[in-house]
Amino acid sequence: MKRQIILAVLCLMGLTAAAQSVTSFTHPWQGKKVGYIGDSITDPKNKAGKKKYWLWLQEWLGITPYVYGVSGRQWNDVCRQATKLKEEHGDEVDAILVFMGTNDWNNAVPMGEWYAEKDSMVEFAHGGSTKQLVPRRHRELLKDKGTFKGRINMALDSLKRLFPHKQIVLLTPIHRARFYANEKNWQPTEDWSNSLGLFIDDYVQAVKEAGNVWAVPVIDWNASSGLYPMHEVQEYFGHENDRLHPNDLGQERMARTLMYQLLALPCQF
Repeated sequence: MKRQIILAVLCLMGLTAAAQSVTSFTHPWQGKKVGYIGDSITDPKNKAGKKKYWLWLQEWLGITPYVYGVSGRQWNDVCRQATKLKEEHGDEVDAILVFMGTNDWNNAVPMGEWYAEKDSMVEFAHGGSTKQLVPRRHRELLKDKGTFKGRINMALDSLKRLFPHKQIVLLTPIHRARFYANEKNWQPTEDWSNSLGLFIDDYVQAVKEAGNVWAVPVIDWNASSGLYPMHEVQEYFGHENDRLHPNDLGQERMARTLMYQLLALPCQF
């Protein structure tokens, strides 16, 4: 009986200590300075969703936002936005989030390839043998502004050179439905392909692949945000003709998802 009482006390002490450690926990991104690169869903000038996801993170975590997203931009604009971020804030920025891709799909940017491969010769020695030229397959990253994967290669090459020691996180495009702005900007729902026969899923998958190609973490907002504008009952999109841009409620849900996903990632090194 005495032994059971001692064990119960020790268990209670452990739970109390655990509770204290939880209450004193600080989010790793608390109070940091973060650059946001993106398109209209990030752009502070875009009227849909006046309180953007980065404003929610500023409110909850005290993050200082450096926002460079511009409506309509594609992955070929990442280098420009990143260069401007570097010029204006230098090394004071702690991390950069890149949220791009939906406009590349809508503008039917060809997918392309990550690498160009060819047969070549390389010096090699193993197991005590003498160094010699041996045949191998060799690959080089393709930096092609005319393809989606080429644009990502160009963008991440630039980001890693501009910010070699900073955290860079990619966010996948979210689901999208209709966007009927006017007769010159009439975009269908995601169950239609673009003019190349590619679906938005193909571009989402490429962003996820980029994480392995460039050793950067990817947060799959397409899967984790919960935003599914194809269902009219969801209230995360404000206007009946705009089921592409989340409203304030949708932006808040995106931000809350992002806040918890970022818990798994360091902001500084």
